[in-house]
Amino acid sequence: MKNMNEPGFFDINNRLEKLDKHNNPLPRINAMIEWESFRRIIEKSIKREAKGPGGRPRYDAILMFKILILQRLYNISDQQMEYQITDRLSFSRFLGLKMEDTVPDQNTIWLFRENLTRNKVIERIFKKFDRVLEEKQMFVKEGSIIDAAIVEVPRQRNTPEENHTIKEGQVPEEWKENPDKLRQKDTCARWVKKGGENYYGYKNHIKAGQKSKLIRKYRVSDASVHDSQMAKELIDANDNNKLLYGDSAYSTDEIRDIMSKRGITDKINVKGCRYKKLTKLDREKNRKRSKIRCRIEHIFGFMTQSMKGIYIRSIGKVRAAGIIGLMNLTYNFQRYIQLVRA
Repeated sequence: MKNMNEPGFFDINNRLEKLDKHNNPLPRINAMIEWESFRRIIEKSIKREAKGPGGRPRYDAILMFKILILQRLYNISDQQMEYQITDRLSFSRFLGLKMEDTVPDQNTIWLFRENLTRNKVIERIFKKFDRVLEEKQMFVKEGSIIDAAIVEVPRQRNTPEENHTIKEGQVPEEWKENPDKLRQKDTCARWVKKGGENYYGYKNHIKAGQKSKLIRKYRVSDASVHDSQMAKELIDANDNNKLLYGDSAYSTDEIRDIMSKRGITDKINVKGCRYKKLTKLDREKNRKRSKIRCRIEHIFGFMTQSMKGIYIRSIGKVRAAGIIGLMNLTYNFQRYIQLVRA
């Protein structure tokens, strides 16, 4: 006889319908993203990592990939991810898991992401989705905007001597002798001061469509790298003979030379200095350009608010680049859905 306290099919269905009425984004993402288009890229990487027969069967590649997207949507740790999938009906439905199915544990999630990161699979998936967006004509007749945001990581408690050694590109001798301690130390992240505040971590350098606000290209550096240093890696053939916007940090001779060679119309904000004050015309130019340039800040604002913060829990640049790539890809999924539904 059925226990009256156990939820039935219709009880669960009613709960899910109520969730959808509260603007649950997961059904839309599930329906509008062609998940199977990424399977081949992911499974090739998984086969490469195979260690031989034995052990329990692997979880489905798309299931695991969707878990990583869920993580970035809500900025959840591996441990919390395991718990939330078990606890939340909306997560289980998004992943296609039934009540009796086994939920991947935190180690499985970590290893899967580690595999994709180490084999640069996330970058390939990002480029694959960019081609899909191009085929759907999401970038027609638009210029680009470039900018960067600081991505914080857990702060390190190092001595001044240790920090000096790290800045020199070396590893402190004491850490070399203690592998367990070294594993917990991020020797790639750096400090930077912005707006009078100190930050520790990396930078997410992006190029986005001027109208679509979709991220077309990204690069990751430590936080101390100046924004302008990564601009030449963001500018490519897609920008030829188009407009390029950016704040005054990108107003350098090198960037202007790159734009000139590619026929790019310079819409970078004019930079003033102590010896060369901005003229009234310069200020008017900057005001007009900033109305468009500020659209890229909407991207970082969405990540901060809707995706629960531009903060990651990882050690080392390779892992940080993988998670930041997932962050950018997840944003593009969400933005694409907004544009299609508009």
